[in-house]
Amino acid sequence: MATNRREFLQKVGLGGAGLGMAAAIPLKGITNPDKHINSFDEADQFLRIGDDIANAETIYGKIRGYELNGIYTFLGVSYGADTTGKNRFMPPQRPEPWSDVKHTIWWGNSAPQIMDNRYANVHYSFADHWNYDDVSEDCLKLNVWTPGIADGKKRPVLVWLHGGGFTNGNAIEQDGYHGENLSKQGDIVFVSINHRLGPMGFTDLSGVGGEKYKASGNVGMLDIVAALDWVKENISNFGGDPDNVTIIGQSGGGSKVTATLAMPIAKGKVQKAVALSGSMLKGIDPNYSKKLGEYVMKEAGLTPATLDKLQEVPWRTYLDISYRALEKMREESTGSSRTGFAPVADGAYLPSGEFFSGPDSDGSDIPLMICTTFHEWNPTRANPELEAINFQGVIEQIKPRFGNQSESIVNAYQANFPEKKPAEIWSMILSNRLSAVNTATFKSKQNAPVYMAWFGWEPNLYSGRMRAFHCIDICFWFANTDRMYTHTGGGSRPRKLSEKMSDALLAFMRTGNPNNPQLPDWPAFTVENGETMVLNDRCGVENDPDRSARLSLTSI
Repeated sequence: MATNRREFLQKVGLGGAGLGMAAAIPLKGITNPDKHINSFDEADQFLRIGDDIANAETIYGKIRGYELNGIYTFLGVSYGADTTGKNRFMPPQRPEPWSDVKHTIWWGNSAPQIMDNRYANVHYSFADHWNYDDVSEDCLKLNVWTPGIADGKKRPVLVWLHGGGFTNGNAIEQDGYHGENLSKQGDIVFVSINHRLGPMGFTDLSGVGGEKYKASGNVGMLDIVAALDWVKENISNFGGDPDNVTIIGQSGGGSKVTATLAMPIAKGKVQKAVALSGSMLKGIDPNYSKKLGEYVMKEAGLTPATLDKLQEVPWRTYLDISYRALEKMREESTGSSRTGFAPVADGAYLPSGEFFSGPDSDGSDIPLMICTTFHEWNPTRANPELEAINFQGVIEQIKPRFGNQSESIVNAYQANFPEKKPAEIWSMILSNRLSAVNTATFKSKQNAPVYMAWFGWEPNLYSGRMRAFHCIDICFWFANTDRMYTHTGGGSRPRKLSEKMSDALLAFMRTGNPNNPQLPDWPAFTVENGETMVLNDRCGVENDPDRSARLSLTSI
């Protein structure tokens, strides 16, 4: 599934055959070819790459990227060592220093994950425009976009944590993740990272492997902290302020945001946080994670004495072993949850109990902004026949999840949103607002404010069936609505809302408050009023706009 680099180079005119042909063309009548080439007017040239362009220092060595549209770009920068072999299941190690210049002009490897049939659904492949490249355990890489290099400025820094739960994804999975536009618009430094996922990042072997494997259930989160350490130590060389760092993530990335805030080891490395369409308030029970680790060991045919052999198994083989072990545990263990591989509440790296449980617990001084979309998991997006569903059909569809309470839930949503059609009610019931409000409620009891948004903008695509679906708002926050046209349609309508949202994000990065002249007054969230900025063609604050509908889910 890897991108064919040769095909890419040929598309932009840099393929081997093209280079060879160019070299064979005689430069008749030109006594100084270089001078002739440099005599052209370069005022409209928007890509600059060369020996004296985009050079930056890191504490490990010099790197060289390129300048595009006035933004210096560095891709695939190492923030940690290769995680293969003896480094598998271990906390991230620092990369080895280098003496030569490293060229950082292409994305780093995606973390090991199951790539089979990733592009099987043509509608999702078209709409989400997946970007995947090589996959390997040498995946501790990050990307940087910045308007200046070592220029003495202290720009706010944004660190993007990608979605895909804790098992899939990468830092440029969708075009909407791109950092260039927001960096240029807001004069900020944008950083995005890859880190270990799934069984490679969250297999808890501490129960069978003892002290050596004590961190194994959380190494994917420790990778994120290592990337934040890299930012702390290096970002001033990229024109950024190491003491003004905002982490932002969506879906699984939103859960990574709230988990990072709760980690004692992350204290002082993050000053603001944004969780989009996802959050978590506690890690996996270590009793569960240790039992799963034991199942993995047995599925591999190993014992505690031979456990180290797991570090030698090819990564794809290890993923297959782990997922077979997970299925066996679910089949054989009564009451076993479907949690799988995710951060563990080990009481050391991740606290036991619920995050933000007290006014002075970890993350208490960090402002948090939360946003979800109206129709996160819209089931009709690629299924036009479902658009004609009636309310009784919605009740039947949600019964596997909500049982005999399904009818009362549908009735509650109908009463709260009488103008919505059945298909819209269905998708709203499936959305993430409940967990978002729960997170805001906990966080609002701490010292720093929480700001809540709800994204309701709908694109004119797929005959109106896409709605405000999961992931659509990312490109609005990052000023990428024209780049991510398969989510928005492109053009002035989404761009107008994006200008408001991206300005709010930039204001929040600078001050911890999203208020800006583009939006109406946006008060902090309180449990009493549930203040929520509804984001649409017209934006405005509503107090707890889905309260009665949402409360119908609280007893589930």
